[in-house]
Amino acid sequence: MKLGLIGCGKMGGALLRGVVKAGLVKPSNIAVCDKFPEATRALAKEFKGLKIMKGPAEVLAASDVLLLAVKPQDMQKLLMSLAPGFEPQASSVKLRASSRSRLFISIAAGVTLAQIRSWLGGAARIIRVMPNTPSQIGLGYSAFARGAGAAGADAKVARKIFGAVGQVDEVEEKLIDAVTGLSGSGPAYVFTVIEALADAGVLMGLPRAVALRAAAQTVAGAAQMVVQTGEHPATLRDNVASPGGTTIAGLEQLEKHGLRNALLQAVRRATERSKELAKV
Repeated sequence: MKLGLIGCGKMGGALLRGVVKAGLVKPSNIAVCDKFPEATRALAKEFKGLKIMKGPAEVLAASDVLLLAVKPQDMQKLLMSLAPGFEPQASSVKLRASSRSRLFISIAAGVTLAQIRSWLGGAARIIRVMPNTPSQIGLGYSAFARGAGAAGADAKVARKIFGAVGQVDEVEEKLIDAVTGLSGSGPAYVFTVIEALADAGVLMGLPRAVALRAAAQTVAGAAQMVVQTGEHPATLRDNVASPGGTTIAGLEQLEKHGLRNALLQAVRRATERSKELAKV
Protein backbone atom coordinates (compact mmCIF):
# COMPACT_ATOMS: atom_id res chain seq x y z
CA MET A 1 0.00 0.00 0.00
CA LYS A 2 1.21 3.48 -0.90
CA LEU A 3 -0.15 5.92 1.67
CA GLY A 4 -0.63 9.64 1.26
CA LEU A 5 -1.17 12.07 4.13
CA ILE A 6 -2.35 15.63 3.65
CA GLY A 7 -2.24 17.44 6.98
CA CYS A 8 0.59 16.57 9.36
CA GLY A 9 -0.73 17.98 12.62
CA LYS A 10 -1.18 16.03 15.84
CA MET A 11 -3.76 13.57 14.52
CA GLY A 12 -2.15 13.15 11.12
CA GLY A 13 1.21 12.57 12.77
CA ALA A 14 -0.32 10.09 15.22
CA LEU A 15 -1.82 8.05 12.38
CA LEU A 16 1.49 8.04 10.50
CA ARG A 17 3.36 6.84 13.60
CA GLY A 18 0.74 4.18 14.22
CA VAL A 19 0.86 2.62 10.76
CA VAL A 20 4.66 2.65 10.68
CA LYS A 21 4.96 1.15 14.17
CA ALA A 22 2.44 -1.55 13.25
CA GLY A 23 4.43 -2.37 10.13
CA LEU A 24 1.51 -1.59 7.80
CA VAL A 25 3.47 0.81 5.60
CA LYS A 26 7.16 1.62 5.27
CA PRO A 27 8.12 5.31 5.48
CA SER A 28 9.46 5.08 1.92
CA ASN A 29 5.90 4.27 0.77
CA ILE A 30 4.36 7.28 2.50
CA ALA A 31 4.00 10.70 0.84
CA VAL A 32 3.05 13.73 2.93
CA CYS A 33 2.45 17.45 2.68
CA ASP A 34 1.26 20.25 4.93
CA LYS A 35 0.83 23.97 4.48
CA PHE A 36 3.25 24.41 7.38
CA PRO A 37 6.69 23.11 6.23
CA GLU A 38 7.91 22.66 9.80
CA ALA A 39 5.32 19.93 10.33
CA THR A 40 6.64 17.79 7.47
CA ARG A 41 10.26 18.52 8.38
CA ALA A 42 9.65 17.19 11.89
CA LEU A 43 8.19 13.95 10.53
CA ALA A 44 11.05 13.60 8.03
CA LYS A 45 13.53 13.70 10.91
CA GLU A 46 11.54 11.01 12.70
CA PHE A 47 11.02 8.71 9.71
CA LYS A 48 13.91 8.17 7.33
CA GLY A 49 12.78 7.75 3.73
CA LEU A 50 9.48 9.61 4.15
CA LYS A 51 8.51 11.41 0.93
CA ILE A 52 7.92 15.12 1.44
CA MET A 53 5.84 16.53 -1.42
CA LYS A 54 5.36 20.13 -2.54
CA GLY A 55 1.57 19.96 -2.53
CA PRO A 56 -1.61 17.84 -2.43
CA ALA A 57 -1.54 16.93 -6.13
CA GLU A 58 1.90 15.36 -5.76
CA VAL A 59 0.73 13.39 -2.71
CA LEU A 60 -2.29 12.15 -4.66
CA ALA A 61 -0.09 11.01 -7.54
CA ALA A 62 2.13 9.01 -5.20
CA SER A 63 -0.58 7.24 -3.18
CA ASP A 64 -3.21 4.51 -3.35
CA VAL A 65 -4.86 5.52 -0.07
CA LEU A 66 -5.12 9.20 0.78
CA LEU A 67 -5.61 10.31 4.40
CA LEU A 68 -7.17 13.76 4.62
CA ALA A 69 -6.26 15.27 7.99
CA VAL A 70 -6.86 18.95 7.30
CA LYS A 71 -9.21 21.31 9.11
CA PRO A 72 -12.89 21.06 8.08
CA GLN A 73 -12.89 24.60 6.69
CA ASP A 74 -10.02 23.71 4.35
CA MET A 75 -11.58 20.52 2.98
CA GLN A 76 -13.70 21.91 0.13
CA LYS A 77 -10.86 23.84 -1.51
CA LEU A 78 -8.52 20.86 -1.13
CA LEU A 79 -10.88 18.28 -2.61
CA MET A 80 -11.96 20.45 -5.51
CA SER A 81 -8.30 20.84 -6.40
CA LEU A 82 -7.94 17.04 -6.41
CA ALA A 83 -11.05 16.35 -8.50
CA PRO A 84 -10.56 14.28 -11.68
CA GLY A 85 -8.98 16.23 -14.50
CA PHE A 86 -7.25 18.73 -12.25
CA GLU A 87 -3.69 19.55 -13.19
CA PRO A 88 -1.78 21.84 -10.81
CA GLN A 89 -0.48 25.08 -12.23
CA ALA A 90 3.25 25.71 -12.22
CA SER A 91 3.95 22.02 -11.75
CA SER A 92 5.32 19.36 -14.06
CA VAL A 93 3.68 16.58 -12.04
CA LYS A 94 1.17 14.56 -14.05
CA LEU A 95 -1.36 12.51 -12.13
CA ARG A 96 -0.78 8.84 -12.97
CA ALA A 97 -4.47 8.03 -12.78
CA SER A 98 -7.80 9.61 -11.97
CA SER A 99 -8.43 10.42 -8.30
CA ARG A 100 -11.45 8.13 -8.63
CA SER A 101 -9.09 5.14 -8.48
CA ARG A 102 -7.93 6.01 -4.97
CA LEU A 103 -9.42 5.50 -1.54
CA PHE A 104 -10.01 8.80 0.29
CA ILE A 105 -10.20 8.68 4.09
CA SER A 106 -11.34 11.88 5.82
CA ILE A 107 -11.10 12.68 9.53
CA ALA A 108 -12.57 16.19 9.19
CA ALA A 109 -15.31 16.66 11.78
CA GLY A 110 -18.68 17.64 10.36
CA VAL A 111 -17.76 17.07 6.71
CA THR A 112 -20.20 14.53 5.27
CA LEU A 113 -19.65 11.77 2.75
CA ALA A 114 -22.02 13.56 0.36
CA GLN A 115 -19.98 16.76 0.59
CA ILE A 116 -16.72 14.94 -0.01
CA ARG A 117 -18.20 13.08 -2.98
CA SER A 118 -19.54 16.30 -4.49
CA TRP A 119 -16.26 18.18 -4.07
CA LEU A 120 -14.37 15.35 -5.71
CA GLY A 121 -16.64 15.63 -8.71
CA GLY A 122 -18.85 12.57 -8.34
CA ALA A 123 -18.02 8.89 -7.94
CA ALA A 124 -15.21 8.20 -5.50
CA ARG A 125 -14.23 5.64 -2.87
CA ILE A 126 -14.63 7.49 0.41
CA ILE A 127 -14.55 6.62 4.10
CA ARG A 128 -15.34 9.12 6.84
CA VAL A 129 -13.73 8.59 10.24
CA MET A 130 -14.05 10.19 13.66
CA PRO A 131 -10.95 9.42 15.77
CA ASN A 132 -10.14 10.93 19.16
CA THR A 133 -7.05 12.44 20.74
CA PRO A 134 -5.89 9.38 22.74
CA SER A 135 -4.94 8.02 19.31
CA GLN A 136 -1.79 10.08 19.83
CA ILE A 137 -0.65 7.52 22.43
CA GLY A 138 -2.11 4.43 20.73
CA LEU A 139 -5.17 4.27 22.99
CA GLY A 140 -7.71 5.97 20.76
CA TYR A 141 -11.19 5.12 19.63
CA SER A 142 -12.37 5.62 16.05
CA ALA A 143 -15.62 4.96 14.24
CA PHE A 144 -15.93 5.04 10.46
CA ALA A 145 -18.66 5.08 7.85
CA ARG A 146 -18.33 3.97 4.25
CA GLY A 147 -19.48 5.95 1.25
CA ALA A 148 -21.44 4.26 -1.53
CA GLY A 149 -18.29 3.60 -3.57
CA ALA A 150 -16.28 2.01 -0.75
CA ALA A 151 -16.13 -1.80 -0.69
CA GLY A 152 -15.41 -4.30 2.05
CA ALA A 153 -11.73 -4.26 1.17
CA ASP A 154 -11.70 -0.50 1.75
CA ALA A 155 -13.28 -0.98 5.18
CA LYS A 156 -10.49 -3.44 6.02
CA VAL A 157 -7.91 -0.81 5.10
CA ALA A 158 -9.59 1.72 7.42
CA ARG A 159 -9.71 -0.85 10.23
CA LYS A 160 -5.99 -1.55 9.86
CA ILE A 161 -4.98 2.11 9.79
CA PHE A 162 -7.08 3.23 12.73
CA GLY A 163 -6.65 -0.06 14.55
CA ALA A 164 -2.96 0.83 14.71
CA VAL A 165 -3.82 3.65 17.13
CA GLY A 166 -6.68 2.12 19.15
CA GLN A 167 -10.09 0.46 18.90
CA VAL A 168 -12.30 0.76 15.79
CA ASP A 169 -15.98 0.28 14.93
CA GLU A 170 -17.88 0.66 11.67
CA VAL A 171 -21.18 2.56 11.94
CA GLU A 172 -23.76 4.15 9.68
CA GLU A 173 -22.93 7.73 8.79
CA LYS A 174 -26.00 9.03 10.64
CA LEU A 175 -24.32 7.86 13.87
CA ILE A 176 -21.04 9.70 13.32
CA ASP A 177 -22.37 12.80 15.09
CA ALA A 178 -23.15 10.70 18.18
CA VAL A 179 -19.63 9.27 18.03
CA THR A 180 -18.32 12.84 17.88
CA GLY A 181 -20.35 13.81 20.94
CA LEU A 182 -19.27 10.75 22.93
CA SER A 183 -15.74 9.69 22.01
CA GLY A 184 -14.59 12.65 19.95
CA SER A 185 -15.37 15.15 22.71
CA GLY A 186 -15.25 12.57 25.51
CA PRO A 187 -11.57 12.96 26.45
CA ALA A 188 -12.30 16.55 27.49
CA TYR A 189 -15.07 15.33 29.79
CA VAL A 190 -12.73 12.78 31.35
CA PHE A 191 -9.94 15.35 31.77
CA THR A 192 -12.45 17.48 33.67
CA VAL A 193 -13.38 14.53 35.90
CA ILE A 194 -9.70 13.82 36.60
CA GLU A 195 -9.10 17.48 37.47
CA ALA A 196 -12.11 17.53 39.80
CA LEU A 197 -11.04 14.31 41.54
CA ALA A 198 -7.53 15.71 42.04
CA ASP A 199 -8.95 18.95 43.45
CA ALA A 200 -11.08 16.92 45.84
CA GLY A 201 -7.98 15.03 46.96
CA VAL A 202 -6.20 18.32 47.65
CA LEU A 203 -9.28 19.53 49.55
CA MET A 204 -8.99 16.46 51.75
CA GLY A 205 -5.30 17.10 52.42
CA LEU A 206 -3.37 15.24 49.71
CA PRO A 207 -0.35 16.91 48.09
CA ARG A 208 -1.24 18.18 44.59
CA ALA A 209 1.13 15.84 42.74
CA VAL A 210 -0.11 12.80 44.69
CA ALA A 211 -3.75 13.75 44.18
CA LEU A 212 -3.33 14.21 40.42
CA ARG A 213 -1.42 10.95 40.01
CA ALA A 214 -4.01 9.08 42.10
CA ALA A 215 -6.91 10.55 40.10
CA ALA A 216 -5.38 9.90 36.67
CA GLN A 217 -4.30 6.35 37.46
CA THR A 218 -7.67 5.54 39.05
CA VAL A 219 -9.50 6.64 35.89
CA ALA A 220 -7.03 4.82 33.62
CA GLY A 221 -7.22 1.63 35.69
CA ALA A 222 -11.01 1.66 35.89
CA ALA A 223 -11.28 2.15 32.12
CA GLN A 224 -8.93 -0.76 31.45
CA MET A 225 -10.99 -2.99 33.76
CA VAL A 226 -14.06 -2.33 31.60
CA VAL A 227 -12.11 -3.01 28.40
CA GLN A 228 -10.21 -6.09 29.59
CA THR A 229 -12.86 -7.86 31.68
CA GLY A 230 -15.81 -7.22 29.39
CA GLU A 231 -17.94 -6.70 32.50
CA HIS A 232 -20.69 -4.08 32.52
CA PRO A 233 -19.58 -0.93 34.38
CA ALA A 234 -22.51 -1.30 36.76
CA THR A 235 -21.25 -4.75 37.79
CA LEU A 236 -17.74 -3.46 38.40
CA ARG A 237 -19.14 -0.53 40.34
CA ASP A 238 -21.25 -2.80 42.54
CA ASN A 239 -18.17 -4.89 43.28
CA VAL A 240 -16.58 -1.82 44.86
CA ALA A 241 -19.64 -0.51 46.72
CA SER A 242 -19.88 -2.49 49.98
CA PRO A 243 -23.10 -2.12 52.02
CA GLY A 244 -22.87 0.92 54.24
CA GLY A 245 -19.32 1.66 53.06
CA THR A 246 -17.40 4.65 51.79
CA THR A 247 -18.02 4.07 48.08
CA ILE A 248 -21.81 3.92 48.27
CA ALA A 249 -21.73 7.09 50.38
CA GLY A 250 -19.73 8.81 47.63
CA LEU A 251 -22.01 7.45 44.89
CA GLU A 252 -25.03 8.83 46.72
CA GLN A 253 -23.50 12.31 46.42
CA LEU A 254 -22.77 11.85 42.71
CA GLU A 255 -26.42 10.99 42.12
CA LYS A 256 -27.58 13.86 44.33
CA HIS A 257 -25.51 16.39 42.41
CA GLY A 258 -26.34 15.03 38.96
CA LEU A 259 -23.07 13.66 37.56
CA ARG A 260 -24.85 11.06 35.42
CA ASN A 261 -27.28 13.60 33.95
CA ALA A 262 -24.50 16.11 33.37
CA LEU A 263 -22.60 13.58 31.24
CA LEU A 264 -25.77 12.58 29.37
CA GLN A 265 -26.47 16.21 28.55
CA ALA A 266 -22.86 16.88 27.53
CA VAL A 267 -22.95 14.08 24.95
CA ARG A 268 -26.40 15.15 23.74
CA ARG A 269 -25.39 18.78 23.24
CA ALA A 270 -22.05 17.91 21.61
CA THR A 271 -23.90 15.59 19.20
CA GLU A 272 -26.35 18.33 18.32
CA ARG A 273 -23.49 20.76 17.79
CA SER A 274 -21.78 18.31 15.44
CA LYS A 275 -24.96 18.19 13.35
CA GLU A 276 -25.14 21.99 13.34
CA LEU A 277 -21.55 22.27 12.09
CA ALA A 278 -22.29 19.90 9.21
CA LYS A 279 -24.93 22.35 7.94
CA VAL A 280 -22.63 25.37 7.96
